[in-house]
Amino acid sequence: MTQLTQNNDLAPVQDENAVDGNQLFPVFLKLNQLHTVLIGAGNVGLEKLNAILNNSQNARVTVIAENIIQEILALAIYNPRITIIQKSFTDTDLDDADIVIAATNNSTLNSYIQEAAHQRKLLVNVADKPELCDFYLGSIVQKGDLKIGISTNGKSPTVAKRLKEVLNEALPNELDTTLQQMSRLRNSLSGDFTDKVKTLNKVTSVLVEPLPQQKKNFKWLIWISIVASIGIAVTALWFNEPGFKTYAQNISPVFYYFLGAGFVFALIDGAIGMSYGVTSTTFSLSMGVPPAAASMGVHLSEIMSNGIAGWMHYRMGNINWKMFKLLLIPGIIGAVTGAYILSSLEHYSLYSKPIISLYTLILGVVIFRKALNLRRKRSSGKIKKIGLLGLGGGFIDAVGGGGWGSIVLSTLIAGGRTPRFSLGTVKLSRFFIALMSSLTFITMISSSHWESVAGLVLGSALASPIAAKISNRISTKAIMVSVAVIVILISLKSIINFLMKL
Repeated sequence: MTQLTQNNDLAPVQDENAVDGNQLFPVFLKLNQLHTVLIGAGNVGLEKLNAILNNSQNARVTVIAENIIQEILALAIYNPRITIIQKSFTDTDLDDADIVIAATNNSTLNSYIQEAAHQRKLLVNVADKPELCDFYLGSIVQKGDLKIGISTNGKSPTVAKRLKEVLNEALPNELDTTLQQMSRLRNSLSGDFTDKVKTLNKVTSVLVEPLPQQKKNFKWLIWISIVASIGIAVTALWFNEPGFKTYAQNISPVFYYFLGAGFVFALIDGAIGMSYGVTSTTFSLSMGVPPAAASMGVHLSEIMSNGIAGWMHYRMGNINWKMFKLLLIPGIIGAVTGAYILSSLEHYSLYSKPIISLYTLILGVVIFRKALNLRRKRSSGKIKKIGLLGLGGGFIDAVGGGGWGSIVLSTLIAGGRTPRFSLGTVKLSRFFIALMSSLTFITMISSSHWESVAGLVLGSALASPIAAKISNRISTKAIMVSVAVIVILISLKSIINFLMKL
């Protein structure tokens, strides 16, 4: 195999198989300024042409072949820089070429094309013949101006395609926004080249610096110390202070029920990113708590957990601020309105309770369907009416005691939004929505169910640091199916009990 040297002479190179590792040198070409000649116009030729146009829409390409499929002819109709020449290949077809791609099913012709290209000191790619290639067309991942090329050294294009799918899913579309901001920052910097590099390295260091293991261990040490301190203090008071023992023994068992429930529901929410509201509300209604008091308990307990989660996502750079602004105000308006209406109907809880149970039943079905469609690809078009989504999500969440994650987060992701940025933005906005709806509930109703509220608040707070730790070790699908079945059964039970009383 040969390659072009700096003095434009063809020189033999060492067999790439004799050297360990991938010895290819990655280069990004400005095909818009070059003339590419593609020989072959069948399915392989179509694949090569699409690869060129997907990356360089204004590339000048001449396609030469005796037989041309309709798909290539259709591309030429809408792209004036594609020239179709229907004839047999001759070496003079490369006289005006800069890059050559051979995509015929004739191995003899492909070898002839390679020889003709090398005689003119041109680089050539021969489809499915790595030993004849001067360069490969790698799989490409693109997010705006960011472009990543993937090469397996010609060993397995299939693996390259799979890696492309993984990176396309993992890298957020918002990376292009970051690139544009960095470009503006670079252009605004003064000083010499070294000073600019130091400033840009400092700004981007957050992208590559992982949380040190020592800091992780220290964080867990703090939580363990807090839990141990509380346990020791409670034990000491229990045995040494008769008054505390009497007080603890008189605490309603309902508190402990909701403490355990809040803990479990927060763990589930941490694992799948949703369902805390619907599970807590369903449980509260089954325990005889009126809808308004149940929703108040859910939102009060979510203030702390979502505040912590929102802060962590902010520190990690997972917030889409434009989306946050579009969600926040409509979400608060919807939540306050829903909390006001539900609180006004507190005296009619006998009739509002089955309606809320019907809502939780629907959410249970929604969660079940999502569990069955976890691997379904997201829509290619992004959802546009985010403000309206926030308004409806906030209202329904306050009235039903949950649903912000099930409705808003899942809709954003299904509508093509990046999961990581969607989750961070929804968690942070949820803190403010839970705060405002809680204040509305407290102002409107005088609840006698504070033991259930306190249990949920404390239980969810205790589960917060553990939920993040175990989220990657549990089957999301299994949890979602289990949650959906439980919610559906309890909601149906509540509705059936209401109908039997009529």
